Amino acid sequence: MNYELPLISTSEFKIIFNLVNLSFLNDSIIMICKILIYCLLILTFINCKTLEIDKQMYNGLRNGLYANIKTSKGNMLVKFFDQESPVTVANFIGLAEGTIPNDAKKPGEPFYDGIIFHRVIKDFMIQTGDPQGTGMGGPGYRFEDEKNDLKHIGTGILSMANSGPNTNGSQFFITEVPTPWLDGKHTIFGEVIKGLETVNIIARVKTGAQDKPIDPVIIEKVSIITKGDEYKNYDAAQFFKDNKDLISNRNKKYLEEKQKVINAKLDELKLNMIQTSSGLFYKIDEKGSGAKAKSGDTVSVHYEGSLVNGNVFDSSFARNEPIEFPLGRGMVIKGWEEGISLLNEGDKATFLIPPSLGYGAQGAGGGVIPPNAWLIFKVELVKAK
Repeated sequence: MNYELPLISTSEFKIIFNLVNLSFLNDSIIMICKILIYCLLILTFINCKTLEIDKQMYNGLRNGLYANIKTSKGNMLVKFFDQESPVTVANFIGLAEGTIPNDAKKPGEPFYDGIIFHRVIKDFMIQTGDPQGTGMGGPGYRFEDEKNDLKHIGTGILSMANSGPNTNGSQFFITEVPTPWLDGKHTIFGEVIKGLETVNIIARVKTGAQDKPIDPVIIEKVSIITKGDEYKNYDAAQFFKDNKDLISNRNKKYLEEKQKVINAKLDELKLNMIQTSSGLFYKIDEKGSGAKAKSGDTVSVHYEGSLVNGNVFDSSFARNEPIEFPLGRGMVIKGWEEGISLLNEGDKATFLIPPSLGYGAQGAGGGVIPPNAWLIFKVELVKAK
């Protein structure tokens, strides 16, 4: 069941209650009005207690889908990313409401209520959603990952736990710190917007074998909150049923659009660059006056590496420490071997390196550099000796 908080406060109740004491109303009408208003007030208190959210907080929310996750260590108010990960959000809400059939709970029984956080790692994440409490359980079905641009950028990101690509079920984790190596490998579907301290408290409980809390940390209740006319009739179970088999098509369209953007950016970058026979693109941004680097030299290089989308994955400039390596010994990627050999001491240049001269189909950095990624390097040859 989706709740919208009754928009009546205690002060508003008093004002309305006083109105029924007008002298021209007969006793019967006054009694009926009092009963109705008492009922409204009771409903307000009941819903506020259930959702752990008051009218002021509710009014401050933007239109969308939310959940209050009440745990034995405190509450977390979650905003769902239903535009970016619509099926994953519907899965969570449908399970929380008890409307999606599953192997773990009876029809109508809220799935997450009573489940423990079975895996907790300080300075990493807290994981839950397994009805068995072992990390091996789930709802008895799986669905595919949803591709989007969301990132594991900080504390409070909700993301699906899995045992590999397209193995989503009911388990999810909440990050305590940025975890960029998980980007693109786990579907992000929400974030904690209030109660981040609860994430930190849970992340610091004492744990035993397999990172399981010694004293159980329990999800006591998940309450779904909707706001906005477009969500009044939101049916999570029906949406999940209708769309879970369409994820592949949606992912395909997403990746095609993303590739169009990348191709356009690549074309723009290549315009002012020189292409070598191997496929490397480069340009000299600032000319130095030192000796040319040659195979066998130990070179010192400052650099910043980024993807075509602008994401910086490494920078010696940020560390204020250039990298040293012997040129021509295969210690760096082919694009660097060739590119650095084109430079003189003091040169500053930009390399655009194709996958064949970079990290190829395997990628690197545990997903930080995706498979078949073009790489952009801003480099400075500090020394060649």
